Amino acid sequence: MSQNYQNVLAFIFAIEEINRNPHLLPNISLGYESHNSLHSHGNILKNILILHTGQDEIPNYICRQGNKSIALLTGTSAITAAQTGPLLELYKFPQLTFGSFDPILSDDDQFPSLYQMAPKDTSLALGMVSLMLHFRWTWVGLVITEGAKGLQFLSDVRAEMGRSRVCVAFVKIITSVTVSYYFQQQQHDFITRETPPVYVVIIYYDPESINDVNYNIGLHIVTWRVWVTNSQWHADLTGKNFILDSFHGTLIFSSQHKEISGFKKFIQTVNPSSYPEDIFLQQLWYWHFHCSLSDSGCVLENCIPNASLAWLPVNRFDTAMSDASYNIYNAVYAVAHALHEMLLQQVQKQPVRSGEALVISPWKLHSFLRNIQFNNSAGDQVNLEKKVNLDTKFDILNFWNFPEGLRLKVKVGEFSPCVAHGQQLSLSEEMIQWAIGSTETPHSVCAESCPPGFRKSPQEGKASCCFDCTACSENEITNDTDMEQCVRCPDHQYANIEQNHCLQKSVTFLAYEDPVGKILAGTALSLTVLTAAVLGLFVKHRDTPIVKANNRALSYTLLISLTCCFLCSLLFIGWPSTATCILQQTSFAVVFTVAVSTVLAKTITVVLAFKVTAPGRRMRQLLVSGAPNYIIPICSLIQLTLCGVWMGTNPPYIDTDAHSEHGHIIIVCNKGSLTAFYCVLGYLGSLALASFTVAFLARNLPDTFNEAKFLTFSMLVFCSVWVTFLPVYHSTKGKVMVAMEVFSILASGAGLLGCIFAPKCYVILIRPERNSLHGFRDKTHSRRKKTY
Repeated sequence: MSQNYQNVLAFIFAIEEINRNPHLLPNISLGYESHNSLHSHGNILKNILILHTGQDEIPNYICRQGNKSIALLTGTSAITAAQTGPLLELYKFPQLTFGSFDPILSDDDQFPSLYQMAPKDTSLALGMVSLMLHFRWTWVGLVITEGAKGLQFLSDVRAEMGRSRVCVAFVKIITSVTVSYYFQQQQHDFITRETPPVYVVIIYYDPESINDVNYNIGLHIVTWRVWVTNSQWHADLTGKNFILDSFHGTLIFSSQHKEISGFKKFIQTVNPSSYPEDIFLQQLWYWHFHCSLSDSGCVLENCIPNASLAWLPVNRFDTAMSDASYNIYNAVYAVAHALHEMLLQQVQKQPVRSGEALVISPWKLHSFLRNIQFNNSAGDQVNLEKKVNLDTKFDILNFWNFPEGLRLKVKVGEFSPCVAHGQQLSLSEEMIQWAIGSTETPHSVCAESCPPGFRKSPQEGKASCCFDCTACSENEITNDTDMEQCVRCPDHQYANIEQNHCLQKSVTFLAYEDPVGKILAGTALSLTVLTAAVLGLFVKHRDTPIVKANNRALSYTLLISLTCCFLCSLLFIGWPSTATCILQQTSFAVVFTVAVSTVLAKTITVVLAFKVTAPGRRMRQLLVSGAPNYIIPICSLIQLTLCGVWMGTNPPYIDTDAHSEHGHIIIVCNKGSLTAFYCVLGYLGSLALASFTVAFLARNLPDTFNEAKFLTFSMLVFCSVWVTFLPVYHSTKGKVMVAMEVFSILASGAGLLGCIFAPKCYVILIRPERNSLHGFRDKTHSRRKKTY
């Protein structure tokens, strides 16, 4: 392969450069010989025997009389080293490998005489995953060529992907080319679109088995995927497709090294006449420069004048020094420097006499190779000490091959594993050419990112990168993409409409400034003034029959209690305090108990007045003595006792309600003991029910100046208001609950005021003729006439 021939040229270039250097191995010329193993382990063993002994028939017998080799340069893989290592180790023969770094070969106990020129690439997996994170590719396929290095890389990259939450869409292990055709078809199904929508695939190449993968990918013309691979990858050089190429846009991680000056010029000057014994060089000229063979078949004729390998397109021969060629160059120099130091030490200990040949033992070279350290002509440091072999920096190359045949590798970034995290990767995105058909950065995810306000819901049986987006619940937020859990806003905050931010709640209460507060306060004051006016009217006409009827003192008491009822509703409006929270409940309970018990006393008075007609009866004595008036203090005392127990055990207190109204924290009065609250309310309800029952039974009594029907209707209104209040009160929250309670107080009080006193005020103000004893007698006489 022409690309491998560059390794041979790099080897020759290094030796010739050393031989011209007067400061390195002066008066000594390095020689070399090369052997082609043809990818056969048997040939490799045979070549090693020939190289070391001078013949391949009798092992451990050296017949070579001339100069001997002192070191061996190979592209040996771990599998080959397992076979050749024990043989070379018998003679402590130095072996330098120029292939990619293999952790197995760095074992000093198993391979003490072997040196790897390639730097460590253990950070390759980290570099590739960093690239995935940079472009937010979270759904990535893995194609690994079979072998120990491939499996080690697979383990490393899966661990890095797991730490970085990049999911593996599929893993394909590419076996050797000797497997059956049917099995090859099965393992290359990742190429077609039948697999999950994975647009980014990492391919790790082991140089021993790359052709098979290249062939299958190129065969399908997969122009819609982005391939990310290591430097051992190379594109198929045949150029089968016109314009389109499956590998255009490939991103390659290549070990970073500087350009060796003079190498390209050397490539330009190489020709068959310079190296007549190089058969492969003559073949290149014959294939590419229209040469013909002489009659003897050994000489090229009629070639293009001044032809050069630099004329060939990149797909035929690449003049840029590859990683392997760079390692070979350094290996030759490492041997030369070690040999220089060893010879210098020998001369200092025992000078060489004139005409005496130097005796060089290869095994003695090890101590110098292990300690050798120098800078090559490009300025890069070379160190063969196995323990200080550091991770290499990577150049990120972009493969441009549109139209097909261009085959440029353009540096678009680099990855430095030794710098601070977050600064390891640098890219020039504007220089990257993506796969054919892609005008923007490809997108490779199993599921689209969940925006703020949504959380990820995993899909059962699938990778963590495959998920659904579920909206956060009420008052929960996510403020970043792809969050797995929603965060609930604190009680003093609330979620905005997009549910991506918590906003501060505003503190609110039933204030006088609110429209509802204004209406309720205005209504309470109006009813208070109206009740006071009725009381003044009754006091002014206190000697008239209609005021005297049914106990004038009870009417005054009822009007005063109603005034207090209307005023106590104002305690529910405004900023709550501990005092107002306690007063609003106790005052409400007590004044309404006084009002209802007064109504009950008036009702019993009416019943006694019209049902007790026989003199001397005990019930008549009750009426004359004013016994119904004792109902008020007795009932009020019971209610005061209940309120006292309530206040003494668990009184009302200031509380906040952060959930009733969206975006608001409501300052409310907590009832404290709900049991005590319902006991107080239940007692008041029982008293109202008793008043209604007595009034209902007395509704058919004569209605001239009596209040039986009006009392019945007033208690019906009162009970209706509070029966309606209970379910509505429990179904509301916050300010509405408070407003509902105030409305019930005003409505029930207004019902008592209107039903009992409105008819009386009508007679006093509109029909004064009926508010006299003469009018009362005329009305009574007329009724009796109608009766007879």
